[in-house]
Amino acid sequence: MSLSNTEKLKVEVVGHVARITIDNPAANTWDAESLPGLADLVEKLNADRNIYALVITGAGEKFFSAGADLKIFADGDPGAAGAMAAHFGKAFETLADFRGVSIAAINGFAMGGGLEVAMACDIRIAEEQAQMALPEARVGLLPCAGGTQRLTQLVGEGWAKRMILCGERIRAARAEQIGLVEEVVPGGTALEHAMALAEQVGEQSPISVSACKRLIHSARDICIAQGLADERSEFVELFSTADQREGVNAFLEKRKPEWKNR
Repeated sequence: MSLSNTEKLKVEVVGHVARITIDNPAANTWDAESLPGLADLVEKLNADRNIYALVITGAGEKFFSAGADLKIFADGDPGAAGAMAAHFGKAFETLADFRGVSIAAINGFAMGGGLEVAMACDIRIAEEQAQMALPEARVGLLPCAGGTQRLTQLVGEGWAKRMILCGERIRAARAEQIGLVEEVVPGGTALEHAMALAEQVGEQSPISVSACKRLIHSARDICIAQGLADERSEFVELFSTADQREGVNAFLEKRKPEWKNR
């Protein structure tokens, strides 16, 4: 019986490492099935004392994950927005709190919620052709799954503002320079490198690793908790604006949005 309750997340256990593949063609987007599925899967891995690490990657060669399926937000329904924000929050915070070591093998585009799931991991390894962005403001939204909080902690306020406020997309080499990823590897090899690093975790005491991770996170968690909650609240507030509906529908219709600033 599979550990995953959704076909959109494939999981294979190799030794003490769980390998998770986001498999939701064509762009490995997140939705109301895969997000609860991720939370459930990580909780199961937490309960299995033989699992010391997890690696998450994307199916195919082009996308790690393109983030949320924007069709969900096309009608501007605040209720649907709130439900999705809650799904994102629970899924990625459960991943961030995984008791072992989590590694993102970024094998392609990591956009929006795709980058946010990678930032919820402990370590990020990116292939040289990978590109990363938090482009939500281009469609009248904001990163609601830890983007404003975790990106700022990883790269500092200046680069967080460039990526979020200016919509700047960066390549893997730049991501390594600013501290967004820990390693850049040749195309097609991120999973191999991530699995090798995950196997190193097994050489440490799992109990010690969990204690060290809790301590590393302790100061950060005191600051980030309210920010994560505020992200989701502000995200839902945007659904009372004309710009939210215009931005999402312009994207889906492949045209330039006409902002009203209201």
